[in-house]
Amino acid sequence: MSNFSQNSTLTPGISHFASNLNRSKMLQIYKELDLAVPADVTVSVSSRVFTVKGPRGSLTKSLKHMNLDARIIKSPAGQKIKFIVWHAGRKHAACLRTAQACVANMIKGVTVGFQYKMRAVYAHFPINIIIAGDQKSAEIRNFLGEKRVRNIVMLDGVTIQEDKAQKDQVLVEGNDIDLVSQSAALLHGATLVRNKDIRKFLDGIYCTGKATVVKAEA
Repeated sequence: MSNFSQNSTLTPGISHFASNLNRSKMLQIYKELDLAVPADVTVSVSSRVFTVKGPRGSLTKSLKHMNLDARIIKSPAGQKIKFIVWHAGRKHAACLRTAQACVANMIKGVTVGFQYKMRAVYAHFPINIIIAGDQKSAEIRNFLGEKRVRNIVMLDGVTIQEDKAQKDQVLVEGNDIDLVSQSAALLHGATLVRNKDIRKFLDGIYCTGKATVVKAEA
C-alpha cells in the first residue's frame, strides 16, 4: 500500500517535469520580425548579404552565418524588411533579433552616423593627443610621462577630430558602428596602465559618451 501511494504521488511530478522538458525543446514552426525602412534609405539583400544606402553613404554586411530568410516587402505605406525562421529552437529563433539589430544599426549609420566621445584623463602628466591632418590617425604622447609615442590608426571609414566644446576630448565618428567602436577601443587599449596599481594610476583615454554625427533638430 505504501509503495502504491509513493508511486501515485511521484507520477504527477515526473509527468510535469517531462512536459516542461518537452516544451523547452519544442520548435517554433514559423517566427518573423519586421524592420521598417525610412523613405531616404534603400535596402537590398541577396543571399543574406545586406546593402544599405543612405544620405551618408553605403554599408554592406554579410549575415550568411545566420540560418534565416530575409525579404524586402514594398507597400504604399513604405518599405520594410521581414526576417523569417522556420522550425527554430530557442537559440535559433534568437538570431532574428540579432539580424534585425544589425540592419537597424546600418540604417542608423547611413542616416545620422555614430559618434564616440573619448576623453584623456590624467593626474600629473598631461596626455597629448595629436591628430593627423587627414583625421585618419592620432599620436598619443606623454602617457604617464613616457617618451614612447603611441600611433593609433583609425579603421576604414572612421575619422577622429578634436572636440571644440571639451578640453582633452576627441570625437571618433563613422557610419559602421562596429568599426567606430573598435577604433575607440584602440585608443583606450593603447593607454592601459601596466605593472602599476590601477586603483591609484587612473590615467588613460576613456569613453565619456555616445551620440550621432547628425544632431537631431530641437
